[in-house]
Amino acid sequence: MRSYIIPLSLLIVLLLIQNVLYGQSETRVWYDAPAGVWEANLPLGNGRLGAMPDNRVDKETIVLNEITLWSGSPQDADNPEAPRYLPQIRNLLFAGKNDLAETLMHKTFVCKGAGSGHGKGADVPYGSYQVLGNLELSFKFKSNKPPENYMRELLLDSALARCHFDKDGIRYEREYFTDFSNDVVIIRLKAGKEGALNFTANLKRPERFSVAIAGDELQMSGQLNNGADGKGMRYLVRIRIIPEGGKLAAKEDMLEVKKANSAIIYISAATDFRGNDFESQTTTLLKKAMETPYEKSLKNHAETYQRLFKRASLHLENESLNAAIPTDERLKAYVRDMDDNGLPELYFNFGRYLLISSTRPGLLPPNLQGLWARTIQTPWNGDYHLDVNIQMNHWPLNVANLPMLNEPFEKLVTGLVEPGSKTAKVYYDGDGWVAHVITNVWGYTSPGEHPSWGATNSGSGWLCEMLWRHYAFTGDEDYLKDIYPILKGSAEFYLSTLVEDPNTHWLVTAPSNSPENSFILPNGKVVHVCMGPTVDNQIIRTLFHHVMEASEMFGVDEELAKKLSAAADRLPPNRIGNDGRLMEWLKEYRETEPRHRHVSHLWGMYPGNEITLHGTPELADAVRKSLEKRGDDGTGWSLAWKVNLWARLGNGDRAFKLLHALLRPAVAADYNMVNGGGTYPNLFCAHPPYQIDGNFGGAAGIAEMLLQSHEGFINFLPALPSLWEKGHFEGFGVRGGGTVSALWENGLLQTASLVADHRNTFRIRLPEKAKTVNTVINGQAVTLTPGDGFINISMIKGQLLEMEFGY
Repeated sequence: MRSYIIPLSLLIVLLLIQNVLYGQSETRVWYDAPAGVWEANLPLGNGRLGAMPDNRVDKETIVLNEITLWSGSPQDADNPEAPRYLPQIRNLLFAGKNDLAETLMHKTFVCKGAGSGHGKGADVPYGSYQVLGNLELSFKFKSNKPPENYMRELLLDSALARCHFDKDGIRYEREYFTDFSNDVVIIRLKAGKEGALNFTANLKRPERFSVAIAGDELQMSGQLNNGADGKGMRYLVRIRIIPEGGKLAAKEDMLEVKKANSAIIYISAATDFRGNDFESQTTTLLKKAMETPYEKSLKNHAETYQRLFKRASLHLENESLNAAIPTDERLKAYVRDMDDNGLPELYFNFGRYLLISSTRPGLLPPNLQGLWARTIQTPWNGDYHLDVNIQMNHWPLNVANLPMLNEPFEKLVTGLVEPGSKTAKVYYDGDGWVAHVITNVWGYTSPGEHPSWGATNSGSGWLCEMLWRHYAFTGDEDYLKDIYPILKGSAEFYLSTLVEDPNTHWLVTAPSNSPENSFILPNGKVVHVCMGPTVDNQIIRTLFHHVMEASEMFGVDEELAKKLSAAADRLPPNRIGNDGRLMEWLKEYRETEPRHRHVSHLWGMYPGNEITLHGTPELADAVRKSLEKRGDDGTGWSLAWKVNLWARLGNGDRAFKLLHALLRPAVAADYNMVNGGGTYPNLFCAHPPYQIDGNFGGAAGIAEMLLQSHEGFINFLPALPSLWEKGHFEGFGVRGGGTVSALWENGLLQTASLVADHRNTFRIRLPEKAKTVNTVINGQAVTLTPGDGFINISMIKGQLLEMEFGY
């Protein structure tokens, strides 16, 4: 078959034509009824402010959030008595008496004080992320007749929510957005008949607030509990309304609009986090927003947001008509109608939307609920768990081409170094710094309240892996210089605290956990505390090698690098058990929960890369057998992790099966640690309860099926599900500093492109069935000689490589 290279400009035109032929890109979430539960509200956010309207007709509630609003305060939770017992704890572990070690740890080797409050820390120093408040809009209509032609929607490509309905023969329209440009929340209400808009607006929250009227401005202010003297973080919300026609009246605790044609509501809010002058900030932002015409605000907002959202795109050919039914019904239909390829596409776009909406440079990374919370006591404090959750929140960041959103994560980790240095010294007499399994905005690094989960000490190592991951994608050496001291300090901690297991002579962490999992000792006791769990070994080995690589690159710390190399060689290797599975602990203990939600021992396969399908096939097969035993159920984030793992194993249909399970409808908001994972009506991930990591992990998993670069080469369509026969993606990031696009038909890669973000040599795996490949660099045909199914090409920044494959 003869092949012809397609110029990039023509390729783009063809992609646009295909969009028309396939149907438009999936960027619309919509419903034909108001939200009945919070998990059906439409989430809006600009990285700082969040708003979730329920779009009810008569009495609407918009739940408001501000990313920095935390109770609690900095605390010293390090127990100075703990190190006295460390030798005894380790000796018990060496002797196989893990049950006695865990009992002793519960008494001696946990945090001091209340810790995280066992996940309910709103009123202790640990604190909790909290709802800012609820804006309630109460409308008056001529009659009590039900509305007709009701519709509400969230447009992911413009970060805009809308609602409309007919009532008493009048069309009413509502628009909402969290302004990416002016940094306020804006709501526009319109009536299709003059003088038909009548409503009141008031603010409240469950506790610690006061409402006041200042001229025509509605204000809500308060101070949260710091867990000590009650004088914690302060906040302020200001609301102004500009009606068109009609009258605005300020009452005792509300604003009232009568007989207006339309009205625009402006909401400005801030806290005094990090000493911020929140009162001046809210005033300045509100004034600027009100001086900007509505249409211009909407345009500026959309353009600012789209500069991020349009950096990547995905389209899967979809012949299903389910996009024409409401999203909640579409989820139900997907249980049986798996050929609705538009739903995974929509879910991928929703994950990118949530990431852009829940963080911004200079502030905080997305927490367990991203930006959105509705209570004072957010589940698990809405904090940052370090045993998968905060990391999963950032899995799609680079592949979705959003590298600028890494800064809040980097800043959070940087803030853990100082308190983590104290924790390392107090508990282990260790060098460097450590963080265990949870942290908050106050720099918590101590162990948790119980050793069954709080003894995990590889959390900081995993944070460092995520920092390095960003470097691997971007190749930004200035960034690497910035994070090198963080990585070095973490490596120094593990180097100074690893101990020799007298039974194997390996160097091991002791004590530790395989996160949240347990096993059964020969005496029948169920325990969690162990030494040298597989996940620790994988993380520490990876960290040591990264520090060694950076050390050599910068010509520093040669002696440290030698010590790290020697220690890495003595870490327990990945081992295969008698049943063919990858071992989770140093011994083949009987598992308490064979289908446990965590798959921590598979970290080396994903997100790590020391186990790979092509490089270590026997270990990869052991990972496969481990996944088979774990099963295809679990919490939302657990399902998402397994999507990525099956994709790394090259099994697209099995990865798709897990994604399909992740997209099953969920309604329960009660805690379920076993098998309640799914998707709420508004596409939020159900742990349950709501937890955003599954959204991000699912989006990353979709990308992982289509593109991989962790084995040292770019691999297009490595785990393509059989249902995704035709599609294309643009703007995906790859390791080594490149941005790629691809188009495929009948499951075969047709064209692909690579733009070098900086000088590098890229290695690209060719499709197995391809007989020819035509290549063009910056419009000029070039001859690249394939070798062993790969091509290698050296490129400088800005160069464009285009490839067309013949079959």
